[in-house]
Amino acid sequence: MDIQLINIGFGNIVSANRVVAIVSPESAPIKRIISDAKERGQLIDATYGRRTRSVIVTDSSHIILSAIQPETVAHRFVIGKDEQAAN
Repeated sequence: MDIQLINIGFGNIVSANRVVAIVSPESAPIKRIISDAKERGQLIDATYGRRTRSVIVTDSSHIILSAIQPETVAHRFVIGKDEQAAN
């Protein structure tokens, strides 16, 4: 099994195999998920002080904040899978 890594901005990388969802941070339920993860110590802020544009949920219940759009993260996810399939 190959490990696929996805760049989520500013040189931060996430294992694609662990990603469950990539969502926008705008809704109240997502904001609640973020605050709950912060309380549990499972929030990873990879925004470098910029505005949070996407929230990445992992299978270990970690929540990762990114400053790039969810569509961009998803696109990188798909491109990585395409490259892996080509090899």
